[in-house]
Amino acid sequence: MQSRLHAHIGTIRQLEILLAVHDKGGINEAAKALFLTQPTVSIQMKKLADAVGEPIYRLSNRKLVFTDVGLEMVKTAVEVLDSFARLDMSLGNLRECKTGTLRIAVVTTSKYFIPHLLGPFCEQFPEIDIQLNVGNREQTIERLKQGIDDFYVFSHPPIDADFNSIELLQNPLVAIAHQDHPLAKQPHVSLTQLCQAPFLIRETGSGTRHAIEGFFKEHDVTPNVKMTIESNEAIKHCVMAKLGISILSAHTLTYGGQHGLVRLPVSALPINAKWFFVWSKSKRQTLIADQFLNHVQTNGKQLLEDELQRNGIDT
Repeated sequence: MQSRLHAHIGTIRQLEILLAVHDKGGINEAAKALFLTQPTVSIQMKKLADAVGEPIYRLSNRKLVFTDVGLEMVKTAVEVLDSFARLDMSLGNLRECKTGTLRIAVVTTSKYFIPHLLGPFCEQFPEIDIQLNVGNREQTIERLKQGIDDFYVFSHPPIDADFNSIELLQNPLVAIAHQDHPLAKQPHVSLTQLCQAPFLIRETGSGTRHAIEGFFKEHDVTPNVKMTIESNEAIKHCVMAKLGISILSAHTLTYGGQHGLVRLPVSALPINAKWFFVWSKSKRQTLIADQFLNHVQTNGKQLLEDELQRNGIDT
């Protein structure tokens, strides 16, 4: 017998609200993003839960956590809304205006150069909308597994996900210190000296930390970790405040500004990480996503390399 679940689940708008609650992490945040009242969003979520006869989410330590049923609904909502998006883009393509939405999720450090990839593409297709989600590695991996976005950018893609990828750029990780730090005045800095100084490191799960821990393990040394910080910008400000030294992507200095920071001349550095452009094998690409992938593989990659070289980063 044909399923009649769709007759109970409700409207496309309810699915949009469901995705907003999931992506924003709460009822209030989703209401603000959709310009709706909090009660309106709550009512629509309750209707969806009643329709499937199971809770969609629960509260844990005052944080909204989606149930397995809720996550399955999110996955289906993405597929349904993408179908309408593909129809919209197909019709737009027939009208030769390439309308639609391109969804990209990137890890935090790549936010510095991704706009330089998007800029020329948006000039070519000015009618499209861009949804750019910036999160840590674990958050971006979760979005990849759920197939929420068209493309993803990682420095260390997951090994257990079904995806295609291409190498996008070099991602050199360099040691940084305040310009007045004693190590900044030395012509050469050893790994031993680096590890003796108070060290600031990204949180567990970040791609930068993953690369740094592999580097220290390879060289059989242990840093003197004094602070764990969940943001590249926060690490930079802590280094500027003379709280310690760190290892960060050279992109954070080039595009984010150096403000009294210097690269330490450590012979074993930089760590030669890479950026990867990733997309799900199982997710059917929209027309505009196909256009963007072609842009990345042709002009986009070269444009990024040229931009980084102009800013002093070796690619």
